Amino acid sequence: MKRSAPTSKAAPKAKKPRPEIPDYHLTPSLRDVDGEIIWPAPKDQMAEARRLIVQCANSNKKTLICPDKDADGLTSGVILYRTLTLLGLSSDLISVHFPAKGNSLHDDVERETMTKLSPSYIFVLDQGSRHSPPLIPSPHQALVIDHHYAASSSNFPEGAKFVTACNSPPVATSSLLTYELCLPLHEGIQESCDWLCVMGTHGDLGNTIKWSPPFPDMTASLKKYTKKAINDAVSLLNAPRRTSTYDVSSAWSALLASSTPSELLTNRRLLAARAEVNAEVERCTHTAPKFSIDGRIAVFRINSPAQVHPVIATRWAGHLQSRKLEIVLCANEGYRDDGMVNFSCRVARCARDRDPPVNIIEILKAVAQAAEKGDLLERLGESFARGHNEASGGIVPAEEFEELIRALRVGEKPEKEEATETKKGKRETGSLQKNTLTNYFGKKGA
Repeated sequence: MKRSAPTSKAAPKAKKPRPEIPDYHLTPSLRDVDGEIIWPAPKDQMAEARRLIVQCANSNKKTLICPDKDADGLTSGVILYRTLTLLGLSSDLISVHFPAKGNSLHDDVERETMTKLSPSYIFVLDQGSRHSPPLIPSPHQALVIDHHYAASSSNFPEGAKFVTACNSPPVATSSLLTYELCLPLHEGIQESCDWLCVMGTHGDLGNTIKWSPPFPDMTASLKKYTKKAINDAVSLLNAPRRTSTYDVSSAWSALLASSTPSELLTNRRLLAARAEVNAEVERCTHTAPKFSIDGRIAVFRINSPAQVHPVIATRWAGHLQSRKLEIVLCANEGYRDDGMVNFSCRVARCARDRDPPVNIIEILKAVAQAAEKGDLLERLGESFARGHNEASGGIVPAEEFEELIRALRVGEKPEKEEATETKKGKRETGSLQKNTLTNYFGKKGA
């Protein structure tokens, strides 16, 4: 009996290794004339900020804290709140203000709300940096504590002092910056606020961050409160602001009332908010992307009343891979009902080791400037391409957003490459890959 020749199976193709990304804390630091590291912010800014915090605590005057709505912003706000009360300011004199859903702190309606509170001191934390008129028209002293990109020292409200970490790599989060600011002001800060610092930092930089110099050593805090409890609390704290009701105040109240991260883990409102957001993310996450004609930007378009566009952008930035891909953009046309589009951008993981580094803000602005109508960048407004070079976004008019999409030539196919001959003598013009994104999203849609 004639035996059939054994069939040889080709060895499976090795997966392309993910780019090696240096540990965040190893980002080269800047040094002053004496050779000392400038971290977490310039010394003169740190000194002025501490002076103003102490002055406020001793003033016995109305104080307004305006933190951002995410884990980093909320924890930085609570760190400052506890510092002021430890220094002697009555909690009855402290108010907290969050802009309404879709609004900026610099919108006229928000200025009116803040003005009615009649604060003598205003602290703005993690809200981003933007040149604007004074925060309120009445006399006051203001301090901006931030780490978002600021083009210059004029990118802040008129008359406000500021301390920013954006030019002192490795860039500290707002919560870490606030903690470093307040730590020397009272002996009780470390015990009451160390876990808040870790939570906020993990919220922005991820839970794999290493607490190595120049970052402070948080080994004892992570051991005391456990890394799992801290990271689970971050997830819960971020949930309310993503819900359709934009319930930021419940997250703030829960955080302010807690002395450990574990206390947040049983909060019913936070748990319900996270379940709602997870369901909405699952509903929207399988939206198929379209690509700019040069393949550099993947665009996801969703319609949701919840703030899930940053989550989806972050998720797909970690999964999509291409030698051309640089940015993942997720636009949400259902978050507001006033004709504005909210969008978030993240650097694709496969592009994080590019040289020079991918700069989302520069790329988006360059696209807008090169659009058919030369004034597109101006019409997109002050809320276009805000945030960080690696994690940006904006709130822009729908019509101008469509112009931006046309400028990117999203969905257009590049000209076919000239056919090449394979080893088997067959001619081909494209990839032989069958497990394509189109198949994936098509199956999910079905």
